[in-house]
Amino acid sequence: MKDEEKFQKIISLAKRRGFVWPSSEIYGGLSGFYDFGPLGVLLKENIKNEWKKVVVFQKEEIVLIDSSIILNPKVWQASGHQEEFIDLLSECPKCKRRFKTDDLEENLCPYCKVELLPPKKFNPMFKTFVGSSEKTAIETFLRPETAQGIFINFKNVIESFPKKLPFGIAQIGKAFRNEISPGNFLFRIREFEQMELEYFVKPEEAEKYHQFWIEERFKWYQNLGISKNHLKLYQVPKKDLAHYSKATTEIHYLFPFSGKFEEIEGIANRGDYDLKTHSQFSGIDLTYFDPFSQKRFFPYVIEPSLGIERVFLALLCEFYWEDKERERVVLKFPPKLAPIKVAVFPLLSNKPQLVSLAKEIYQNLKKEFICAFDDSGNIGKRYYRQDEIGTPFCITVDFQSLEDETVTLRDRDSTSQIRIHKKEIIEFLKEKLK
Repeated sequence: MKDEEKFQKIISLAKRRGFVWPSSEIYGGLSGFYDFGPLGVLLKENIKNEWKKVVVFQKEEIVLIDSSIILNPKVWQASGHQEEFIDLLSECPKCKRRFKTDDLEENLCPYCKVELLPPKKFNPMFKTFVGSSEKTAIETFLRPETAQGIFINFKNVIESFPKKLPFGIAQIGKAFRNEISPGNFLFRIREFEQMELEYFVKPEEAEKYHQFWIEERFKWYQNLGISKNHLKLYQVPKKDLAHYSKATTEIHYLFPFSGKFEEIEGIANRGDYDLKTHSQFSGIDLTYFDPFSQKRFFPYVIEPSLGIERVFLALLCEFYWEDKERERVVLKFPPKLAPIKVAVFPLLSNKPQLVSLAKEIYQNLKKEFICAFDDSGNIGKRYYRQDEIGTPFCITVDFQSLEDETVTLRDRDSTSQIRIHKKEIIEFLKEKLK
């Protein structure tokens, strides 16, 4: 199957099965915005939980915060976003389409094949206004990243939760960028969720911890089940570094829409740029007092940063599988990522005894797992529906169940089945769903 054909099938599945829908679709949609359906929400939550577990909860020195989406406009002056957060925009003189200059392989319009106009600078931050009166309202922006909300709360964190270096502050939240040319489904969108860690270290230890987090983050993707062959590290050349970065290494995934490795996460050494500039602009001392050296200084910051939607898309691409032998489509999610963990069926929906026992089992399982109950259509179609959304196990209540209280438990990937007593289901699943 060609990569582009596979990618279109993944997009179709995502919409059909309630993972992702175009936003405002009944009004023709809005470019670069998507809504997440019931299964999409569950998958996103599982991604967040895996990130929090490894980055935050398994490490004593890292705390989690949640800062505002709209910040004082001086934040964006201090951070450099108003002056330095710039994309180059190229416009076609014929069709008037606009393109991100960095994405173009040649200076021709992909549609009209004519030469584009000279690039112009474009700041992708969304403007907004705070205040009830147009005359006195303050102009500010929807945040283009969550990082600045961490830096401006640095002092609050170390005063409330005194920490010795190194320590980290993490955050998950919405960010907004008015992308010139959103596209490739969820890869480049205008509203997205970030998961970011700002890890504060002594300046002389920055290089060591930068490498530590590069290795940690690369390992995280493999622990999600992504093949190492589909991942690679890319060191950003000095000429392409962001204005705050001393060094950045990106993690790239091999996406089918391009057949190329594309960025899913960046791990940057931000130096002391952020704390120093916020200290200068605000007049508030954001230095750290080191009890060992008895000196104050601005810590360096190591920042692993990723967008949840790109990871979400990578997982759909990684685990999409067409089982030609059985003529079915399967999302082979590892159990910890699967939106639904187990589905329960009565063999026949018109037999009250089967339905009643199936619902009893379903209600018990709901206390432990995210479950589905399905009595619509024949049993084969029900299995294949669950395969397509990635449910690891299906339980079927049949006539033998009425006699001995055993049920059929089916494995998604192999389609093999075993019989198990209803009282043993929960413990069995707890072991298998680790």
